Amino acid sequence: MENAATHKDWLGLAIGNSRLHWAWFRGENFHKSWDSEHFRDNFVNEQLLKEILPTSLSDRVSHLPIYIASVVSSQTALWQTYPHAKLVTLDAIPLAGIYPSLGIDRALALWGAGTTLGFPCLVIDAGTALTFTGADKNPYLIGGAILPGLRVQLQSLATKTAALPEVILSEQLPERFALNTLEAIKSGVVYTLLAGIQDFLSNWLKRFPNSQIALTGGDANLLFGYLKIQAPNLAQKIFVNPHLIFWGMRSLNLAYYRDR
Repeated sequence: MENAATHKDWLGLAIGNSRLHWAWFRGENFHKSWDSEHFRDNFVNEQLLKEILPTSLSDRVSHLPIYIASVVSSQTALWQTYPHAKLVTLDAIPLAGIYPSLGIDRALALWGAGTTLGFPCLVIDAGTALTFTGADKNPYLIGGAILPGLRVQLQSLATKTAALPEVILSEQLPERFALNTLEAIKSGVVYTLLAGIQDFLSNWLKRFPNSQIALTGGDANLLFGYLKIQAPNLAQKIFVNPHLIFWGMRSLNLAYYRDR
């Protein structure tokens, strides 16, 4: 039975905490990505998809398989009647040691990085949450960690305090010891987050000196730019790819889903 990578066109959909992330593949080749807002209470149908998909795909929507990895159950439910949706689940990922509550996004990104770059592998996903997920050479899941992502930390200060402003970061590292409130927020969040990333990487590389390290997620490029300034030797060891979750989908034998 043919696997999904042999299809002329197929879509990957990663339903994240804040947005829908899409990828269009032509065979095994990544073609295009884009984001859209969460759906609003409507069950998914072809007309709804035509409003979201690129124009060149809209006339083929009735024939496109869509492989879905979701961490938002309410959004997943909206696909339950759509005939071409295939839900990617943990039991399809041939990674030993997976525990039942592991996020499918973390598992797929790790599988995508490991099968592309090699195991052992550690993935840092810089999204709404910032996560670390690692596996050894076998590959066996070693574990990981979860903390609030860069923008969530900034937003929490703006929404949970009476006087602190909302902050927009630039590509330049902030001054470490700031002389105004806005810059002090930037400094506190950015340098503390960078220190945490460096600590996790240092510990991981002591355990697995020849490990691959991958950085993915919406804030991957921003954080990587900071790391190149703050820790250039460490940054040289990091592979940056915002689409690792889709590499994971591509690496699976998706024929499994066609029979479900």
